[in-house]
Amino acid sequence: MPSPKFEALGIEEGLLQSIKVLGFTEPTPIQEKAIPVLLQGTRDFIGLAQTGTGKTAAFGLPLLQLIDKEQRYPQALIICPTRELCLQITSDLEKFKSKSEKLSITAVYGGASIGEQIRSLKKGTHIIVATPGRLIDLIERKAVNLEQVEYIVLDEADEMLNMGFKEDIEFVLKNTPNRQSTWLFSATMPPEIRQVSKRYMDKPFEITIGKTNEGASNIDHQYYATQHHNRYEVLKRIIDFNPGIYGIVFARTKMDTQEIAEKLTREGYDIDSIHGDLTQQQRDKVMGLFRDKSVKLLVATDVAARGIDVKGITHVINYELPDDVEVYTHRSGRTGRAGSSGVSVSIVTPKEVYRLRQIERIVKTQFHKMDIPSGKDVCRKQFFHFIDKMLQADISHGEYETYLPVLKEKFANAEKEEILQRVAALEFDRFLKYYENAADLNMRDDRRGDRRTERTESRPGKESRGKSFSGEGNYQRLFVNLGTKDGFYKASFLQFILDLSDLRKDVLGKIDMKEMNSWVEVEAGAAKKMIKAIDGKNFKGRKIRMNDAESGGRRKN
Repeated sequence: MPSPKFEALGIEEGLLQSIKVLGFTEPTPIQEKAIPVLLQGTRDFIGLAQTGTGKTAAFGLPLLQLIDKEQRYPQALIICPTRELCLQITSDLEKFKSKSEKLSITAVYGGASIGEQIRSLKKGTHIIVATPGRLIDLIERKAVNLEQVEYIVLDEADEMLNMGFKEDIEFVLKNTPNRQSTWLFSATMPPEIRQVSKRYMDKPFEITIGKTNEGASNIDHQYYATQHHNRYEVLKRIIDFNPGIYGIVFARTKMDTQEIAEKLTREGYDIDSIHGDLTQQQRDKVMGLFRDKSVKLLVATDVAARGIDVKGITHVINYELPDDVEVYTHRSGRTGRAGSSGVSVSIVTPKEVYRLRQIERIVKTQFHKMDIPSGKDVCRKQFFHFIDKMLQADISHGEYETYLPVLKEKFANAEKEEILQRVAALEFDRFLKYYENAADLNMRDDRRGDRRTERTESRPGKESRGKSFSGEGNYQRLFVNLGTKDGFYKASFLQFILDLSDLRKDVLGKIDMKEMNSWVEVEAGAAKKMIKAIDGKNFKGRKIRMNDAESGGRRKN
């Protein structure tokens, strides 16, 4: 049975005209079920639905219809967790409201001039959209009077409780004695929200769109299994294998976000980070760059990302899995919004597999195990993406035709195939070099088999799985006290030791990197030169130690 049009829900003509201009045709499930109830104006309400399902219109349209426009005092209060969401809701309500009506909506939030917000409130307003902290500050300054507020909306209630705003919310509810109804919207229903609803709401009408904690059906949940020390390399592989990616990478700590963003920036990626130590001005600048896609990737902590509502996000990447299933639900909900599809990717180590299964059970969604792309897979994907972009390039404007005679003259003696190869080389030289000897980062299921293989690979005369050696496997295995903890990945480490030793790349065999140490296979004739060039040098204030691995760590004189 098709969804009813907005007209059938009881929305008045002025609002219908506004949302028609915005392209609204049929209500979403949350709008269809919530609007008729909320238009009554007298019932408490709980709506459980993921972000991106149209909640703002679900409560915003009834509020705009219920407000008495002739009475210029706060009649409705919308509380939300972050500045970004506060501004987003205010912007949406301004678009929804009838253009002919003089209805005032005021946003109050931290990080902006409280003086200007007080002056705006003194002029009179109908609806206040507020973050909890700034609202409490205004109440204590007696700059806002909530005694005549009739409708309260708690949007993203679970987020507000996660951020420690429970006491602030209860304070507001206690100080709005004349409210007619309280409307609570949340993606999840933790016990704390249930307690608040029992204490301050009277027999609320409750609806659930989907199941609580359930992942959205249009999100593909994927995971890549690897060892801990490969996590950063896997992240790069995922990014490189998805040209055109526009997403958020979630990390646990502020230090993690900064480290990941700095590494990726140094390597030429359009990326930035947000965390709790940024000023509001810095945060606004980063978010502005992300919204207009000047920055394609954002590295964020969970706290810093709360309230972010950005359209078109293709991927959410969990650099590490969160401990809390509800946090995973919120993370993955940043993509796949408004009916579009999205991908939620998790990088999982052996110790995290149990947590992945736990999340899988609770969100009732199967996670798809993906093979970490090989270097050739990445290069192939990037190459075809580039070709598609080139074929779709708009050459209708500009004066490209005027350059054709010069181009024809320049390429008169070149075959078409050669020109195409040169174009590809300009674009892909960095990728091809980086992934030339890329390691297999996938985690093997047969641990004992892996150990047997490693032992075989280290024996002289045997062929390595990582590289087929010429010269009958005449390699010497060297130990060096540098590893991934020093900020190296295989390609950068390879370049580092080659630069120090002034040796060619083809003298190297397999490189095995761990967190604190690494082992390098070098042609026997070049090993002595490498040890002499590197052993005893300094790296970031620490003395480098390199010697023959078979000597058990003892330096040979």
